[in-house]
Amino acid sequence: MTATEPQRAAWRDLVAPGLASLIALAILLGLGTWQLERKAWKEDLILRLVRQTRAEPVAPPAAESWDPARDEFRHVRVAGQFLNDRETLVHGLAPGETPGRALQGYYVLTPFRREDGSLVLVNRGFVPTELKAQGDRRDGLIDGPTTVTGILRASEARGMFVPEPDPARGEWFNRDITGIAAARGLGTVEPYLIEADAVPGQTTWPRGGQLRVDLPNNHLQYAFTWFGLAACLIGVFSVFAWRRLHDSPAARAA
Repeated sequence: MTATEPQRAAWRDLVAPGLASLIALAILLGLGTWQLERKAWKEDLILRLVRQTRAEPVAPPAAESWDPARDEFRHVRVAGQFLNDRETLVHGLAPGETPGRALQGYYVLTPFRREDGSLVLVNRGFVPTELKAQGDRRDGLIDGPTTVTGILRASEARGMFVPEPDPARGEWFNRDITGIAAARGLGTVEPYLIEADAVPGQTTWPRGGQLRVDLPNNHLQYAFTWFGLAACLIGVFSVFAWRRLHDSPAARAA
């Protein structure tokens, strides 16, 4: 055996772990780069949503041209009349006066007949549990012609841990436009609902303006995590390779 044969053997021993490390490094760097791209996308999305919700209200789109990717979160205005006898209560939470504590109650979804005869569901806002009965909040009902401004929202999908609705008992846990319209016998309704704006100085219930554009944007943190793992991998493999190349054959065998 020549004097360089042990070193050649050490280099050969590094081929398999080196390839595995390169593959893992490529994956980690790819994930980090993807998170940076997601960060830029999320920032653009948040900027667009904030701009749309703060814009002057406009007429909502026609049903046939409704595109959630484009139209959701637009600020709109509709004129017509509430059908207060057909309201639906959806279980929900709302921020309480004490930070970090939420109020339990319901969101009041009321059909709204527009001047052209079409129907759209309006989420008038939140009522606490003790005001569930409409008779306990008569001062909050709006009778006769009125104008509503609010934010367009798509139908809310039911999550994995959200209970199924019980239309017979009027128990709803997500804002399901199609399901609620069918259960209340409303016929054809617009494919979106309107989250009503808050009314300045309002003391009655329900209270609108509960929608918050507060999308989490932790992608930079995730990117640092992936890039940090990539740096650790480089460090660990460098130490491993140095020891394989400089340890004696006996030490490597051990």
